[in-house]
Amino acid sequence: MSLLDGLAVVIGLAVFEIIVSMDNAIINAHILKNMGQKWRKIFLVFGILTAVLLMRLILPLVMVWLLVPDITADGIAKLFTSDSSLAHEAIEHQKYLILSFGGMFMLLVYFHWLFMEKKNPLFIHEKLLKENHDVWFFAFAALLLASVLYFARSNPPMMITAALGNAAFFILYGFKESAEKQEEKMIKTEASDISKFMYLEVLDMVFSFDSVIGAFAFTTNLLYIFLGLGIGSLALRELTLMGIGKISKYIWLKNGAMTSIAFLGIFMMMESFGFSLPKILPTAITLSVVGYAFLMSHKNNMKI
Repeated sequence: MSLLDGLAVVIGLAVFEIIVSMDNAIINAHILKNMGQKWRKIFLVFGILTAVLLMRLILPLVMVWLLVPDITADGIAKLFTSDSSLAHEAIEHQKYLILSFGGMFMLLVYFHWLFMEKKNPLFIHEKLLKENHDVWFFAFAALLLASVLYFARSNPPMMITAALGNAAFFILYGFKESAEKQEEKMIKTEASDISKFMYLEVLDMVFSFDSVIGAFAFTTNLLYIFLGLGIGSLALRELTLMGIGKISKYIWLKNGAMTSIAFLGIFMMMESFGFSLPKILPTAITLSVVGYAFLMSHKNNMKI
């Protein structure tokens, strides 16, 4: 991958991180408003260490190690450069497992939003599904898993990772729904600042999972993943400080984010089954879809 391609991937990852983590930033902003200045600063500083270093660096490393458990420390270090053909060949040979896991997870994220969450419709199919259709989500989730398992029946490891992606989605989204209820309690009650701080730290780690999984649709180069997601995470914290309310006025950004997630899930599934796609495609689609959603939101704001 050339330097220009790498730069495009990093930019795409940063934009992807910002948009996907918007819900997390909104919750953070609500909790931070009710925290003292001291603990706000502690969260914003210490949170960089956990959100950027722990989740955007350590989690991808753990995922690589689970795929290639016999990889050496030197091999892992070389995954941060482009001059390690041996290390990259090892991960490229096994990356279809990450892609099947991630593709299943990302598609469920999209279908959950499409069928079960309230939204301001932007695209045609969203207008047809404006109301909640809980039964449709569970039907699509079951059919998706059954289809992937059927087509991957000759590859047991891929069947396992696809099933794990399905399980990971339902486990993490159970945590997220509980987090939203806990947020309401914390805002209404006089919880201590340290309790709010610990809550936000755990929430940050849970919400980070989506972007880390999706990052492998862009690249398997851990340096690009770390830089792109790290830059996006830092930028999002600055937006939180500036006032996330301004960003939330762009009503269709979430639509753009979720649609890009759907495309990334499809790309990951296609590549896990051996289809070769242009490296630049995930970045191009993400920027195009999110850019369109931003533009339409901006036009809508100008009318108000």
